[in-house]
Amino acid sequence: MIGSYTLGKTGITVPQNAFGALPIQRIDTKSAVKLLQRAYEGGMRFFDTARAYTDSEEKVGIAFAGMRERVFISTKTQATDADRFWKDLETSLTMLKTDYIDIYQLHCAAKCYKPGDGTGLYEALTEAKRQGMIRHIGITAHKIGVAEEIVGSGLYETLQFPFSYLASDRDIELVKATAEAGMGFIAMKGLSGGLLNNSKACMAFMTQYPALPIWGIQRESELTEWLRFFTEDATMTDELRAIIEKDRTELLGEFCRGCGYCSPCTVGIVINQCARMSQMIRRAPSKAWLSDYWKAEMARIDECVDCGICKTRCPYELDIPNLLRKNLADYNEILAGRVKV
Repeated sequence: MIGSYTLGKTGITVPQNAFGALPIQRIDTKSAVKLLQRAYEGGMRFFDTARAYTDSEEKVGIAFAGMRERVFISTKTQATDADRFWKDLETSLTMLKTDYIDIYQLHCAAKCYKPGDGTGLYEALTEAKRQGMIRHIGITAHKIGVAEEIVGSGLYETLQFPFSYLASDRDIELVKATAEAGMGFIAMKGLSGGLLNNSKACMAFMTQYPALPIWGIQRESELTEWLRFFTEDATMTDELRAIIEKDRTELLGEFCRGCGYCSPCTVGIVINQCARMSQMIRRAPSKAWLSDYWKAEMARIDECVDCGICKTRCPYELDIPNLLRKNLADYNEILAGRVKV
């Protein structure tokens, strides 16, 4: 069974098993509300959403109307100036049907926003907290250097950062540093964009660290997988270590997490799927990956003009055009029958 985790100095203590609400934007409201309420009934108490997740906030608001004090809600703004910050905050409060947000985060921050940096963002955060509109100040980042600067600044109460059992030593040191700094650590992308498919190994890994994993959940079956750890043992075993080691051997290095921040492509390539086709076709075997549709989408990689825009947007600083071509070459080998999957 999983234990609880306290998010640094916030005092927020919840089960180490939380709900990531990005995927519920892809399902209808009735299904999303049912999923969220079932998550609560199953033991989850922390729910993470964002203004950028289309109608996710609205669905969370409907699900927990009348029971606001029983759950902790974090959301985010992609604002880069104070005016947008205040507009986003007011919208989030309205959509979530609440007068306060437990943790309000700057979303996918490209830098560590600080007092006096000219953006007014940090000043807006502290003023919103003073007014009681938000209770704690958080930030999310994808680049390790930015994340390390955030921890060192001492300005934020929580950090949200990608963390899975594909983590580097540097990533693990970051998690430990947040604990030493009294910060809460929210672990996103615990499945590395869907490449990891053993939920018990993923959960066992997380329980070894001071971190709150938020699992992106869209289906009842996915929720069932995570809720089982409220009653089932999730400690690390030799068997799970072997699974983790095998996956690390196969996947470490440059790989696409499928986040989609690189899109849209100037020539219409579906980057967040085509750039990880080699992994997906092996780890989620399906004839669908070899359909005429995906053959056409993969062939479009030959139309890449090396404009480089995708590279500037990628939070992981991947060489996307090169990664796409490697995936296309591998895909063609599979189609020709020279590589078995």
